[in-house]
Amino acid sequence: MKKLLTTILSLGVAASAAIAGDLSLTAAKVSDDLAKVTADSALWSKAKFATVELYPQTAIEFNDKKAVEANKGNKGKKAQVAAVHNGKDLAIMIKWPDGTKSVQGSHSSDTYSDGFAVQFASNSKQPLPYIGMGSAGRPVVVHLQKSTAAVYEPNGNKDVSTQLNRQQTGVFNEELAAYDAKVKGLAKTDYERVFVGEGFRSITEIKDGSVKSNASMNYNNGWTGTLVRPIKDAYMDGTGTAAVALAVWDGDKMGRNGLKNLSSWVAVNLEGMKPNAKVVSEATEAPKGDAAKGKEAADANGCAGCHQITADAPESVMAPSLVNIGGYSTAAYLRESILKPSAVVVPGYNRNAHANTPWYTIEKGKRVSTMTDYSFLDKATVENIVAYLKTLKAEVE
Repeated sequence: MKKLLTTILSLGVAASAAIAGDLSLTAAKVSDDLAKVTADSALWSKAKFATVELYPQTAIEFNDKKAVEANKGNKGKKAQVAAVHNGKDLAIMIKWPDGTKSVQGSHSSDTYSDGFAVQFASNSKQPLPYIGMGSAGRPVVVHLQKSTAAVYEPNGNKDVSTQLNRQQTGVFNEELAAYDAKVKGLAKTDYERVFVGEGFRSITEIKDGSVKSNASMNYNNGWTGTLVRPIKDAYMDGTGTAAVALAVWDGDKMGRNGLKNLSSWVAVNLEGMKPNAKVVSEATEAPKGDAAKGKEAADANGCAGCHQITADAPESVMAPSLVNIGGYSTAAYLRESILKPSAVVVPGYNRNAHANTPWYTIEKGKRVSTMTDYSFLDKATVENIVAYLKTLKAEVE
């Protein structure tokens, strides 16, 4: 156990610089029109890239044996991220490694695509929302982009004349080439969706066109994704500083939904605007406590009795896994979880768990955590546990 703790804490020390620096970057001010920015746009030469680490999401294990096996031992990924803005729109680029190009097919339900998402905190309420679906009273906006194959009907245009097999068209040579070109032009190849959420199971797609955004993906021995959206609209306000979280999926490993790598909150400061000091402070806060003492306090207070703490520990169905919690959670979120365990409750505990071991109950329509309220702990002990939890993360590739 002593050796395990030494390993964990050494990883935490190695990552401490990233905690303090990698979670804040500057969006360069440009005069360009950003509406149609892509990965090849020349304006990215004006941006400064920063390294952001994305960790495997492990709070809840998938009830899919094949997917679980494919993702055992997943490591963190280093993504290169940059941003620019023109005072009206914000453009974000993310580059991440992926040795296989996975495109979701249109003729089967068991293919999975590579993809990425950019999540924005809608406002500057503190602490920032839970990474993923937001928190009650602290909504998020999520932009999702997948790599998909060409999809024809139903595309909403009632193009029934082009649904014929090309061999049944009765046309040849130039006419057939023109027919093929027409069919290709009707295909949908862009899978871009925008969602708003204010807690688990509240995620809702925005379909009325009220969010003006443009996302795309390019593959070249790895993926580059870009997203452009307004700095401020009816759903979020990133004036000064936009709180951003990033996620990537690996289709080759059956990645989808919660089976992904994700970052903690990143403070994107918009050059030429006054930064939001509260957002920057929370996103870049380094643990204040003593991680070794925090490990002792976590043991003494029975955390491992319900939570899986390390990857080599037995899996638990009584509470969410904390294996990578330090990689995608801010110190503020961890602190809140210790002192107010019902503030954010991850639903959907393992369906194979015994009915007598739920990790929350429903009271007046709200999820109430069965975790002990540790607000009785002194401040120093809480900070020590937070420091220890921040060390819990996978090795980064």
